[in-house]
Amino acid sequence: MNDLKKIFSYAKPYKRDFAVAVILVCIETVFEMIIPLLMTDIVDIGVPSHDIGILMQQGGKMAVCAALSLISGLLYARFAAAAAYGFGAELRMAQYQRLQNYSFSNLDRFSVPSLVTRMTTDVTVMQNAVNGGLRPLVRSPIMLGLGIAMAFMLNRKLAFVFVFTAPVLGIVLALIVHKVSPLYNRQQTAVDHVNGHIQETLTAIRAVKAFVRGDYETEQFETVNNELASTSRNTFRYAVLNLPAFQGVMYTAIVLLMWNGGNYILKGSMSVGELTAFLSYVLQVMNSLMMISNVFLMLTRSLASAERISEILEEPVALTSPAEPVTEVPDGGIIFENVSFKYYEKARKYALSHINLDIRPGETIGIIGGTGSAKSTLVQLIPRLYDATEGRVLVGGHDVREYDLAVLRDAVGIVLQKNVLFSGTVRENLLWGNKDADDETLWDACRKACADEFLQKMPDGLDTDLGQGGVNVSGGQKQRLCIARTLLKNPKVLIFDDSTSAVDTATEGKIRRALKALDGVTKIIIAQRISSVMNADRIVILEDGQIHAAGTHKELLAFDPIYQEIYESQMKAQKHDPVAETISVESGEKGDGRHGKNI
Repeated sequence: MNDLKKIFSYAKPYKRDFAVAVILVCIETVFEMIIPLLMTDIVDIGVPSHDIGILMQQGGKMAVCAALSLISGLLYARFAAAAAYGFGAELRMAQYQRLQNYSFSNLDRFSVPSLVTRMTTDVTVMQNAVNGGLRPLVRSPIMLGLGIAMAFMLNRKLAFVFVFTAPVLGIVLALIVHKVSPLYNRQQTAVDHVNGHIQETLTAIRAVKAFVRGDYETEQFETVNNELASTSRNTFRYAVLNLPAFQGVMYTAIVLLMWNGGNYILKGSMSVGELTAFLSYVLQVMNSLMMISNVFLMLTRSLASAERISEILEEPVALTSPAEPVTEVPDGGIIFENVSFKYYEKARKYALSHINLDIRPGETIGIIGGTGSAKSTLVQLIPRLYDATEGRVLVGGHDVREYDLAVLRDAVGIVLQKNVLFSGTVRENLLWGNKDADDETLWDACRKACADEFLQKMPDGLDTDLGQGGVNVSGGQKQRLCIARTLLKNPKVLIFDDSTSAVDTATEGKIRRALKALDGVTKIIIAQRISSVMNADRIVILEDGQIHAAGTHKELLAFDPIYQEIYESQMKAQKHDPVAETISVESGEKGDGRHGKNI
């Protein structure tokens, strides 16, 4: 219930609509409850005496009550819809804003499909609970209270018949709700699985078609789809027991009432009109119990969704700016002081261990290492995408935890290993780097990233539509656009996380020369190819999360066996490659393919 209380706090902007809707439901219910009383005089007086005046008078009152009830119901629907869908919009916005504040460690706790389900299906469940549940939630207690009161007023003895049957219905409905409650959680988890498979398949649809795996993926989808169908069937198998339970108790009560009421009529202690009105109130009492049970079922499902939404809203944000942050990054100097890091607090092994590294402002550092050596993890600590578990990282002489997050990340430009472009034009994507950049500035960044080579061939140039996720450009073109976007930030620290892997070596050489011309910018280049880092001021070799060695290309080639092994294997592969020959000449060396030897 605490989750529901937390969730419904987001309905405050629509509390006026909620209040008006509740009042209208009360008015509608009161008018409905008056109608059986008016009908009593028609049956007992108007019909036996053939008094048309009473029939017209009471019938007119009933028509007015019915019309007012209808108008109240229609107005309720308007205000309830405004409250429900406004509440849903607030919930989605609250979750989305919360996600924008999450750090990488927060996002690691939730899968993308689960986040999508929580922001769509779970919010829809909450909307439906308000839109479909508010009316019976307000109406049922009023009908129950007034129905019982009117029944006792008409015939105290007869009222005890449904007083005994109503608890039986209540107990049965409570058992159904108790059984169904945990099943709704499983149902929402099954929805996560379906969304996850759909997202993965659609994202990789080209790979699926290239490997002719359509039938396999269809079978996989059938598995998760059947899981959802099976869970839903099992859930609603118990949920639909509401109706037969209600009907069984209701018809039992009616039979008992007709039997006893008929005896009372024969004895003269009750009139036919009173019994007719009494039956109407009994039906309303039973109906109110049925509506209450439906509300509880809806509430049970809402609790499952509310809990999932609350997990997003209450997840403590791992990284925040300090109370009095540093608001300017003086320079691009970076120091790692005995830094160790692990992704999860309970993880047995550190991803990074005892890293000590001093990078001077304007220096170019190359980082190489095998797969899983934590190269990406190391550089993600600089813009504080993660916080160091032990030790500290300094940028511009200040601990990164002392900076305002926005200021720090604006000063650190990072081209991530996975290149991401958004739906829209080239211009719209580039403006992420600098929203005020004019065309000249945009083209200058594109020239440095060698993106102008293909953009100039496109009819619309900067206004070329990239499609969803940049599907209209190749991997290498996408990388160059991401580099251009980062250059537009004019950062003090520039990080390339293996971001030229899809670019040919000739183009990579041009990009390197453009980067070399950037004065005062600290450059960190993560690469698999030695040719990408051999001109760096220093090269750092990471092995199993630790710094194995650091030095210039010549120093490492002379003394470090790991670097020698990497160099030899790559030079052998490039021995007869004229482009590789060109790159070696550019670096002041010419590899002859032999171990560690320079000519």
